[in-house]
Amino acid sequence: MSEGEHAAGLRLDRWLHHARLFRTRTLAADAIGRGGIRLNGKPCLKPAQTVRHDDTVTVSAHGRVRALRVLDLGERRGPAAEATALYEELES
Repeated sequence: MSEGEHAAGLRLDRWLHHARLFRTRTLAADAIGRGGIRLNGKPCLKPAQTVRHDDTVTVSAHGRVRALRVLDLGERRGPAAEATALYEELES
Protein backbone atom coordinates (compact mmCIF):
# COMPACT_ATOMS: atom_id res chain seq x y z
CA MET A 1 0.00 0.00 0.00
CA SER A 2 1.15 3.52 -0.68
CA GLU A 3 1.96 6.05 2.04
CA GLY A 4 -1.26 7.95 1.26
CA GLU A 5 -3.34 4.83 1.81
CA HIS A 6 -1.62 4.22 5.18
CA ALA A 7 -2.54 7.76 6.28
CA ALA A 8 -6.15 7.24 5.22
CA GLY A 9 -6.58 4.00 7.13
CA LEU A 10 -9.14 1.22 6.88
CA ARG A 11 -12.36 0.37 8.71
CA LEU A 12 -11.68 -1.68 11.83
CA ASP A 13 -14.14 -4.44 10.87
CA ARG A 14 -12.49 -4.79 7.45
CA TRP A 15 -9.01 -4.96 8.96
CA LEU A 16 -10.07 -7.63 11.47
CA HIS A 17 -11.53 -9.63 8.58
CA HIS A 18 -8.43 -9.14 6.38
CA ALA A 19 -6.22 -10.27 9.29
CA ARG A 20 -8.38 -13.42 9.58
CA LEU A 21 -9.21 -12.75 13.22
CA PHE A 22 -12.92 -13.15 12.39
CA ARG A 23 -14.47 -15.29 9.67
CA THR A 24 -16.80 -12.52 8.45
CA ARG A 25 -17.02 -8.74 8.71
CA THR A 26 -20.38 -9.18 10.42
CA LEU A 27 -18.79 -11.24 13.20
CA ALA A 28 -16.05 -8.63 13.53
CA ALA A 29 -18.65 -5.83 13.72
CA ASP A 30 -20.60 -7.77 16.37
CA ALA A 31 -17.45 -8.20 18.49
CA ILE A 32 -16.73 -4.48 18.17
CA GLY A 33 -20.30 -3.62 19.17
CA ARG A 34 -20.07 -5.84 22.26
CA GLY A 35 -16.95 -3.96 23.39
CA GLY A 36 -14.53 -6.84 22.79
CA ILE A 37 -12.13 -4.71 20.74
CA ARG A 38 -9.88 -1.85 21.88
CA LEU A 39 -8.05 0.51 19.56
CA ASN A 40 -4.95 2.15 21.04
CA GLY A 41 -6.16 1.25 24.53
CA LYS A 42 -9.60 2.83 24.16
CA PRO A 43 -12.84 0.83 23.89
CA CYS A 44 -14.19 0.84 20.36
CA LEU A 45 -17.91 0.42 19.68
CA LYS A 46 -18.11 1.44 16.02
CA PRO A 47 -17.09 -0.92 13.19
CA ALA A 48 -16.27 2.09 11.00
CA GLN A 49 -13.51 3.24 13.37
CA THR A 50 -10.37 3.88 11.32
CA VAL A 51 -7.28 1.69 11.81
CA ARG A 52 -3.89 3.02 10.70
CA HIS A 53 -0.35 1.69 10.46
CA ASP A 54 1.26 1.28 13.95
CA ASP A 55 -2.09 1.32 15.82
CA THR A 56 -2.53 -1.21 18.62
CA VAL A 57 -5.63 -3.40 18.39
CA THR A 58 -6.59 -5.50 21.42
CA VAL A 59 -8.95 -8.35 20.59
CA SER A 60 -10.87 -10.23 23.26
CA ALA A 61 -12.52 -13.11 21.43
CA HIS A 62 -12.59 -16.88 21.27
CA GLY A 63 -11.62 -17.13 24.95
CA ARG A 64 -8.34 -15.24 24.67
CA VAL A 65 -6.99 -11.70 24.62
CA ARG A 66 -4.49 -10.68 21.94
CA ALA A 67 -2.66 -7.37 21.59
CA LEU A 68 -1.62 -6.68 17.99
CA ARG A 69 0.37 -3.90 16.34
CA VAL A 70 -0.88 -3.06 12.85
CA LEU A 71 1.94 -3.46 10.30
CA ASP A 72 -0.14 -3.22 7.13
CA LEU A 73 -3.78 -2.67 6.23
CA GLY A 74 -4.07 -5.29 3.52
CA GLU A 75 -6.03 -5.08 0.31
CA ARG A 76 -8.04 -8.29 0.65
CA ARG A 77 -8.69 -11.28 2.86
CA GLY A 78 -5.94 -13.50 1.59
CA PRO A 79 -4.34 -16.74 2.76
CA ALA A 80 -3.23 -17.13 6.38
CA ALA A 81 0.42 -16.36 5.58
CA GLU A 82 -0.62 -13.06 3.99
CA ALA A 83 -2.94 -12.26 6.91
CA THR A 84 -0.29 -12.78 9.60
CA ALA A 85 1.94 -10.26 7.82
CA LEU A 86 -0.66 -7.56 8.62
CA TYR A 87 0.13 -7.54 12.35
CA GLU A 88 2.72 -8.26 15.01
CA GLU A 89 1.68 -10.03 18.20
CA LEU A 90 2.67 -7.98 21.26
CA GLU A 91 3.66 -9.44 24.62
CA SER A 92 0.88 -9.39 27.20
